[in-house]
Amino acid sequence: MRLDAHGQSARTPQETPKHMALTTLPVEFGSAKILANLSTAVLVEMALARGEGQLAANGALQCDTGERTGRSPDDKFLEDSPAIHNNINWGKVNQPVSPEHFEKLKAAALAHLATKAEIFRFDGYAGADPNYRLKVRVFTEKAWHSLFAKTLFINVPLAEKASFAADWTIINACGMKVTNPAEFGIKTHIGIVQSLEKKTVIIVGTEYAGEMKKSIFFAMNYDLPDMKVFPMHCSCNVDRKDASSVALFFGLSGTGKTTLSADPHRDLVGDDEHGWSDAGVFNIEGGCYAKCIKLSQEGEPAIWDAIRFGSVLENVVVDPITRVPDYDSAQKAENTRVTYPVSYIANSKIPSVALHPKNVVFLSADAFGVLPPVSKLTPEQAMYYFLNGYTSKLAGTEAGVKEPQPNFSPCFGGPFLPRAPMVYAEMLAERIKKYGANVWLLNTGWTGGPYGVGHRFKLAYTRAFVTGILDGSLAKATFVEHPIFGLQMPTAVAGVPSEVLNPRDTWSDKAAYDAKATDLAKRFRENDTKFKVSDVVRAAGPRVAVLV
Repeated sequence: MRLDAHGQSARTPQETPKHMALTTLPVEFGSAKILANLSTAVLVEMALARGEGQLAANGALQCDTGERTGRSPDDKFLEDSPAIHNNINWGKVNQPVSPEHFEKLKAAALAHLATKAEIFRFDGYAGADPNYRLKVRVFTEKAWHSLFAKTLFINVPLAEKASFAADWTIINACGMKVTNPAEFGIKTHIGIVQSLEKKTVIIVGTEYAGEMKKSIFFAMNYDLPDMKVFPMHCSCNVDRKDASSVALFFGLSGTGKTTLSADPHRDLVGDDEHGWSDAGVFNIEGGCYAKCIKLSQEGEPAIWDAIRFGSVLENVVVDPITRVPDYDSAQKAENTRVTYPVSYIANSKIPSVALHPKNVVFLSADAFGVLPPVSKLTPEQAMYYFLNGYTSKLAGTEAGVKEPQPNFSPCFGGPFLPRAPMVYAEMLAERIKKYGANVWLLNTGWTGGPYGVGHRFKLAYTRAFVTGILDGSLAKATFVEHPIFGLQMPTAVAGVPSEVLNPRDTWSDKAAYDAKATDLAKRFRENDTKFKVSDVVRAAGPRVAVLV
């Protein structure tokens, strides 16, 4: 094996193992070899041989993502074309790029990949329900990115591979250096540029693997409503003994979707992305993408046990001698991650489909420290709080976020929504009414004060709230109304001290609490003016005047 100019291993064409599948070469990739649908073991071998990562003591492949250790939303663009223009909620999230710029960047990315000796290809599905799935083809220059795709998406059975024809294509040219971004209609040397009409994603300048995952979720958020399916940024699990006891957990990264859905007493359908059709709920993905910071075997045993050979650790510090991961370290990033197949969760549900949910939980990591830890929502409150999608951006989930920041993200997934938020909110309202689901707001953020003063709710308490929701006991509780937010707070929950149920009681300075709660309530009112909702829904929000 020879070494390249950087001292890393580089296979010559003669060194390519015979058992690796080679496909017909498209002209745009020049003489590069396309290694298609490699096994997990071969991809790990190649990633190690190419110097892309190291093997951790638990068998996982550990890789670093370089400059960007989180998503780059300011560098995400959408091709603007007549076919889709009127369907898109253009703005800060959906930034337009011209068809000419899109084609120019695509040509440059393909030319970059054509300089490589080898290119990796993965073919898979997005959508566990065959009636609503998309076929995805992923081209990457790194072996570990192909392993990521193989882990996150649903693998194609051997019998279907020969006839596989992609609906969507991802071209990941992460090593391409853009020196003249204006030439391609982007802002910096990084670009995640997507075309809904051409069903293509181009990624340049960033090695953060999550961009591939979220680009396909963005595609599903556009395509599924046309199929009368509600796309959701949520996790899902189901009672092992009662198939009708299905629960959804909505929330942005870091709010607890993965953690709370990994329940030893329930089967995991999926941890992040789902569709809700007339038949029930289905997972969009075939894997999980969990945060690792502060991970412990005691606190999250299911996730801990899922980190083994075939999993991919991102930006996790590994001891150079023992190769034992240090999950407490944020030396490389706060947003440390692990990717593993959903089947690595011992109690996963395969295929990843379920009936209609009985409980819908909105997760909010409140950095203000003023929301109740758990509240039962009326149908009008459900629509109001879903539209506003309040949480706090947590450190590391996006470039430049170093500490929690108050954030309103429509439908708990604003960065991934091509259409107007009302499209998704109305789909949620229709399904809640039709199937009679209970809706809850669960605060996984701070108590006893804001970020920097208070502390995050104990995971044990949050799990106790979830237990009460799922076993039906919390719905039978006695509730009192929060005077500012109008939320219904239980007066007692098994396993939780009563003094934490009303957030005002956890603050030593009551006047400071009132001021901070009023501040957040006013922010809700400022934000809700963006949406055209009925007077009844708007009245379900906090009890402060709308600021002019």
